[in-house]
Amino acid sequence: MNKVGQTRRAFLRRAAGIAASGVGTLAGGRTLLAGFGQAPAIVTAESARPSAAFGVTAGDVDGDRAIVWSRTDRAARLIVEYATTESFKDVRRVVGPAALESSDFTARVDLSGLPAGQRIFYRVTFQSLHDLGVSSEPMVGTFTTPQVGGTLRDVTVAWTADTVGQGWGINAAMGGMRLYETMRTAGADVFVHTGDTIYADGPLLAEVKLDDGRVWRNLVTPEKSKVAETLDEFRGNHRYNLLDEHVRRFNASVSQFVIWDDHEVLNNWYPTEVITGESPYTERSVALLAARAKRAFMEYTPMRPDAIDPERIYRASRFGPLVEILGFDMRSYRGPNTTNRQATLSEESAILGGPQVEWLTRRLRGSTATWKVIASDMPLGLTVIDGPLFEAVANGDQGPPLGRELEIAALLKFIRDQRIRNVVFVTGDVHYCAAHHYDPVRAAFTDFRPFWEFVAGPAHAGTFGPARLDKTFGPEVKFLGVPAGMKPNRPPSEGLQFFGTLKVDARTRALTAKLRNLAGETLFSVELPAER
Repeated sequence: MNKVGQTRRAFLRRAAGIAASGVGTLAGGRTLLAGFGQAPAIVTAESARPSAAFGVTAGDVDGDRAIVWSRTDRAARLIVEYATTESFKDVRRVVGPAALESSDFTARVDLSGLPAGQRIFYRVTFQSLHDLGVSSEPMVGTFTTPQVGGTLRDVTVAWTADTVGQGWGINAAMGGMRLYETMRTAGADVFVHTGDTIYADGPLLAEVKLDDGRVWRNLVTPEKSKVAETLDEFRGNHRYNLLDEHVRRFNASVSQFVIWDDHEVLNNWYPTEVITGESPYTERSVALLAARAKRAFMEYTPMRPDAIDPERIYRASRFGPLVEILGFDMRSYRGPNTTNRQATLSEESAILGGPQVEWLTRRLRGSTATWKVIASDMPLGLTVIDGPLFEAVANGDQGPPLGRELEIAALLKFIRDQRIRNVVFVTGDVHYCAAHHYDPVRAAFTDFRPFWEFVAGPAHAGTFGPARLDKTFGPEVKFLGVPAGMKPNRPPSEGLQFFGTLKVDARTRALTAKLRNLAGETLFSVELPAER
């Protein structure tokens, strides 16, 4: 393990100890707080202090910048202190915005001027706006900044998808959301959540009987008792995930890059959809549901809002010379779900939309990073259906590009024609792990260079069997992480929860992709040499 990794792990062990044992009660209801890097001090009773119980996280690390996010429970001002040592020597202090009702008491600061190639240690407090002399308990976190020059070190990106889906919520008796602890110990530099960060359309039951006769007991909150329709119900789905200790600990240990898919709003949704027929929804406009869902999503993820379009989710993050991450949004600009057989590209057959494609091609053409990692909320070659219609890119006809395949075909051709090297896709959505290799030799459409797509998930949701591959882009399954004929919607207790890692070797520039299970075991590994 390198020195940076040793420092990080020591810091997190120490921070976890503080969280577990740093608070003691004195006579009269006062509290003795052993704050990290501070001498013990007598402070106000807990009920009078803002809470930081939902933890902290960092995100969208890009160059010398990073977002630091947290949430409190009342009107309070976010204050962030950060340093390059765990002792917080030479600490810098940033007074952030007020966390108010309008943002569900979430707040963030955009740190800038961060030193390159360093582990950053930060702590967050909330200063009460009712009593400026009262602050929350400090919450600590850490992340790594990308290198600029000098001797490079390896870079590791982890990813997964699908959290609290298909009725499987927080079950403390069975260990909670254990994959997040497994991912934390993997020690990635950046974590990518490729969507379905919540299941706003998936209410939880208090009890679910398992096949072996045991009972799965969910923690249930009011917002998880029905489908989300109001802004607060969408927010409550995000708050729910932060009740899990493994999620909070993981969030504090690594910077994040988060995109969304359908379940942040509604299963298989598209912007022009109107809910008809018998339904648990009283609000039938999906456009309105999506607007509320997007507001909650952006409040609860450590995203850097775009200066021109603050609702834009697609974006990129450059992590030094070795890696650039480019995130799709396959939801906000798509046409309706159809038979997906349109012969020409139009608003109906789009899945990315013209402005996003223009941005993506411009960013790819200008990237000087060795590896370009495209985070896609849906796989390119798997047939994902919506009743008799199609939900993802593939249309199952095995022929030349039609429908949503047209946009992807144009993108792949652009990558080939512009000689853009070392592009890999990471994705989720389908609730199992797999490795797909795409090659024009096997394809109906041949104007592209071979590439890999790696699928991971679920993080904490039901596991399902494999979807059918569409041969338009010539995919071949190189690895499949679930058994054939598996009964669908396997619970997290069965261990079929997956994540992946991409590790770029600083010396050789080769990328090693691994797919891992709940125990952290490597199920599949492939090394991809970097093309020059």
